[in-house]
Amino acid sequence: MPMTPRENFIAAMTRSGPERAPLDMGKHIGSIHKKHYARLRELLPQVPMENGERILDRMAQTVVPDEALLRHFDVDFRWIVPHWVQVTERTDIDGYIDMWGVPYRGAEGDHYAVDTLATAPLAHCETPEDVERAPCWPDPEDPAQFAGLRERARDLFENTGYVIGADAIKAGPLMSALQMRGYQQFFMDLVINPELADAILGKITDLLCRMWTRYLAEVGPYVQLAYVTDDLGTQTSLLVSPKIYRKRIKPFHTRLHQHIKAQADVLLMMHTDGAVLPLIGDLIETGADMLNPVQTSTRGMEDTAALKAQFGGQLGFHGAMDVQQMMPNATPEELRWEIARRLTDLGSDGGYVIAPCHNIGHDIAPETTISFFAAANAMRNYPLALDAVLEPERSYFARLARDGEE
Repeated sequence: MPMTPRENFIAAMTRSGPERAPLDMGKHIGSIHKKHYARLRELLPQVPMENGERILDRMAQTVVPDEALLRHFDVDFRWIVPHWVQVTERTDIDGYIDMWGVPYRGAEGDHYAVDTLATAPLAHCETPEDVERAPCWPDPEDPAQFAGLRERARDLFENTGYVIGADAIKAGPLMSALQMRGYQQFFMDLVINPELADAILGKITDLLCRMWTRYLAEVGPYVQLAYVTDDLGTQTSLLVSPKIYRKRIKPFHTRLHQHIKAQADVLLMMHTDGAVLPLIGDLIETGADMLNPVQTSTRGMEDTAALKAQFGGQLGFHGAMDVQQMMPNATPEELRWEIARRLTDLGSDGGYVIAPCHNIGHDIAPETTISFFAAANAMRNYPLALDAVLEPERSYFARLARDGEE
């Protein structure tokens, strides 16, 4: 009998003879924008899709994908997602204040962004004691955040063969600190006021550990993967130097990641966008088992064969299908080439989950999304036999280089 998706995922991550490369879509950083979803629904009238207004990630305005669509695309994962709680609606503008006291404003119905014009909730803190007394801290054990998740996870575990993931509690030590303190101020704190920076990072990490304790008490017996997020890179560089990361931030990542893995028998997948090549070894040391999203449009992350050669013995990869440049602009043949390349580079012996590297935005044609899942399913069976597709001149990025030369 063929492996279930769950059995196949374990075989892929242990490099012990998977039948196919796992395929994913549907977590909160990795779903479909509501406008794109509406256009997909028009092209797929045979697929019952009713969740177009059921928002998964309010900031990004992505939707909870319908089960019928996940089955149509033959997606191997089902994600358990904590509920949005302790959110306050703003009355001055279209926006909200999240559970960490961070204000967001709407961007023409397209998404929400941190409102940098408003006062950050920790902006006035001067001492570690001020941080501890700040009124913005959430209740980490709010039962509403986890209501119904145990039943959903148990049902999936007992009645399906899907891979079950514990989706991120949407916060990370660095990104939450930047949002709560103010980006410019916290970057300065890391250098000139490390005691205050450590107090902020420590408080956030403490609360996240308590949240994950409660979360995994509910779903831990049923999930195979825990997903954490904390962006560390830009398009061309790190947000902070490797020295600052290792001294000021890495200890908190390590504490959080090791805490999560002590609560349940799970692999830990770390999400960080950007040009993070100099820190991949450090992320492995924190306890990360998988790296997401492998943003190939950023500096140092484009050579996926080199990433596999350097880190593939210690780390699995998830994503690598670029949604920033390639999927919005690639021809159908270029799309097939990119799928074949990433499968070959990252998944030749397992250890790779193929997926769009971030949310599928409305700048991507719905026909491209349909083509991506069709082509990925056609090419992901082992043994991979993709040599006929891998002609470098077919690459979207090769076309970009040629256009630049002209």
